[in-house]
Order: sequence, then C-alpha cells, then structure tokens
Amino acid sequence: MELPKKSLWELLWDYDPNGLIVVDTNLVIRLVNPAFCAMFKVNAEEIIGTDATALLDNMADFLDAWERNTVIWAREHHYAAHDLHLREVIFPIRDEGIIAGIMVNLTHEWKQQQEMRQLRRETIEKVNEVVDNQMKVAQEIASLLGEATAETKVSLLRLIEIIEQGPA
Repeated sequence: MELPKKSLWELLWDYDPNGLIVVDTNLVIRLVNPAFCAMFKVNAEEIIGTDATALLDNMADFLDAWERNTVIWAREHHYAAHDLHLREVIFPIRDEGIIAGIMVNLTHEWKQQQEMRQLRRETIEKVNEVVDNQMKVAQEIASLLGEATAETKVSLLRLIEIIEQGPA
C-alpha cells in the first residue's frame, strides 16, 4: 500500500537524522524537525515563532543565501554554546518566502580530530623532550671523555718525559 505523498514527506521530516530548520526572511523560526530539536536540546513548540538568532549565534549564511538567491553548500559552523560542530547546507525557497537549513552533525568526528591534534602536539613535545635529554647526556659523556682524554694525555706526556730522561 502506497502512502500519500504528504505522509511520506512528514515521515522523511520526522526521521531525517539531520537537523532541519526553516526560517522566514525576518529569521523567525517557522519549522524544525525532531533531529534539530535533539541537537540543540530544545522543544519545537517553544522555539517556533522565536528569533533564530537567539538559538543560532550566526545567521549570516541564511541571510546571504536569501540575498543572493543561492544555495550555500557545506559550510562548517561550530556552536560552542551547544557543543556542536555542524556542516550546513542553506537554501532559499523564494516562492514561500523562507530559508531552509540542513544541519549534519559532525561533532563526534570534530572531537576526534581535536583529540588527534592534541595527541600529536603532546607526542611532538615528548619527542622534543627525549631528544633534548639525549643531547644533554651526549654532551655530558663528551665532556667526561674530554676530561679523561686530557688526563690520559698529561699522564702520557709525563711518562714520555721520564723515559726520555733515561736512567739518572
């Protein structure tokens, strides 16, 4: 049995794992899907009709998409207040006077990249520390060898002097 087209769209809207938001040209939130609400930890009933800038700190791409009547593809944005890192696709729907945004949650991958960067920094610091310590040890060994060689040379020179003088 085939579902009516509207029901299918409603199912897609409800089950899409990406956050979906629709705002009007005044940046008032008109529609959000459950994934968006889960990402930003909000209730749809509470935020629909409110200014999107109160929730999303940067709406420049939404305005830019509307003004230029173009799709803004795959811009990454970090929402520090929500601990989210998202890839966004934003596009105007001129006939309806709205701007839609699709938000793909990259937070997990972003955190892994941050952890890898930190691990690399720590590893480089540790390697530098080990090399510095090895250089100090090598310098100490060289210094000791130099002292020992100098003492040996002094002793050999004395011995040569005694030998050259012969029996007294």
